Amino acid sequence: MGVRGGVFTLTMARLNLRLRNHLFRTLMSQEIAFFDENHTGDILSRLSADTTQVSDLISQNVNIFLRSAIKGVGFFIFMFKMSWKLTLVTVMGFPFIALVSKVYGEYYKKMTKEVQTTLAEANKVAEETISAMRTVRSFANEGGEADSYYAKLLVMFQLNKKQALAYACYMWSSSTSELALESIASVYTGLMQGVGAAEKVFEYLDRKPKHPAEGVDAPDICTGLVEFKDITFAYPTRSETDILKGVSFTLRPGEVTALVGPSGSGKSSCVSLLENFYVPQQGHVLLDGKPVNTFQHSYLHSKVALVGQEPVLFARTVKENIAYGLSDVSMEAVVQAATKANAHDFISTLPKGYDTSVGEKGTQLSGGQKQRVAIARALIRNPRVLVLDEATSALDAESEHIVQQALNNIMQEHTVMVIAHRLSTVEKADNIIVIDGGLVAEQGSHDELMASGGLYCKLVQRQVLGNESRAEVLNPAENIRWKSSSGHLRKRVNSSSSGSESDSNMRY
Repeated sequence: MGVRGGVFTLTMARLNLRLRNHLFRTLMSQEIAFFDENHTGDILSRLSADTTQVSDLISQNVNIFLRSAIKGVGFFIFMFKMSWKLTLVTVMGFPFIALVSKVYGEYYKKMTKEVQTTLAEANKVAEETISAMRTVRSFANEGGEADSYYAKLLVMFQLNKKQALAYACYMWSSSTSELALESIASVYTGLMQGVGAAEKVFEYLDRKPKHPAEGVDAPDICTGLVEFKDITFAYPTRSETDILKGVSFTLRPGEVTALVGPSGSGKSSCVSLLENFYVPQQGHVLLDGKPVNTFQHSYLHSKVALVGQEPVLFARTVKENIAYGLSDVSMEAVVQAATKANAHDFISTLPKGYDTSVGEKGTQLSGGQKQRVAIARALIRNPRVLVLDEATSALDAESEHIVQQALNNIMQEHTVMVIAHRLSTVEKADNIIVIDGGLVAEQGSHDELMASGGLYCKLVQRQVLGNESRAEVLNPAENIRWKSSSGHLRKRVNSSSSGSESDSNMRY
């Protein structure tokens, strides 16, 4: 008894280990669109609750099933030797039990899948609420979220009651025989419950990514020439709506190219395509003349680095966050990247320096500090293409100035694509591409676009006017006046105002 139980307990633990490891690796190989379509709570429920239920129920019940089956065979042989006629009379009820078991098994498996789905929905509510607890607290909606979670649990409880009723009926019907069939019937229930959970797990295990990272190219030299050629793109979750429509432009090495345009025009979609997160429906994104999906996954993301508006840091040390995704990185390389990103000074003042934990999602650091760590994480890879997706738009003026200094120091060494950046950076860009409605509306230098009086000029005027309107509301005593002359805006500010400071705060 003890040996058998110990063996099955070890088997259960090993099954759980292998199942979770295989499932997680399968999830890591899926395309980005998969995570757009499936909520984090659902995926975590499959990875934790479902895998545990599969390994526990199947391992435990197989143990009992084998023991009961051996007992049943022994009883049958003993009865057959005593009287084969009475034995035949006894087994006449077996077909009925088999039919009931089949119907019950299908129903119980279906109910188990529904229970697991409802549990995943409850986990989704809990995960979403806990991860956004500050927002929940600021809107005083703790009770509402608790009610939402309880409502999901009530739905699951209703399903549990149906399961209990079905189990009671099945056990009553199978109790007509005394050949250890009652224990086998109980085991059968557990096995069907495990099979129901297993089907949800194997949906993920058997899924093949629609956009696998199968590139093999890894050239020794990468110049950083990026070309978007006739790109038409729609997100998989909204395939009927084209975000980009025949977009073509070039990012040249050593130059800063700015993408500007109204919100929703497709700027960030260009970043996703360059990062090979999605495949365009038409056209190609080329790096040094080759489609980005032909490069090795690790090679592409070592040559193309992204710094976003809200960088994600992991609950690890500063050093581990900077060296994220790399192995055998020297401390000198980490310090060098942090120095380039203007992060070394503040990191040195932390309690444990580079070994200080940044907290969950970097909550122990300020916005500007997180941004500089993210820049260091990008620079340590020595990329040829640097993508700045509104990298300073969420920062205060002082943090923006420090981060902007770090960016200015490294821009000359890379192919740089700036998305909707501050006017002070956009204005100095070598090439400005204006995207509107998924199309390239115009492109050129700042002076050329302002002289043409097109969409770019209108965006600048709206931004400047919006900034000055806010300034008048915040400081009505300040002498700020606007006059219109020949269709252009002219500003008169009192002598205490600084033109450079005003420009540095303009963005669009």
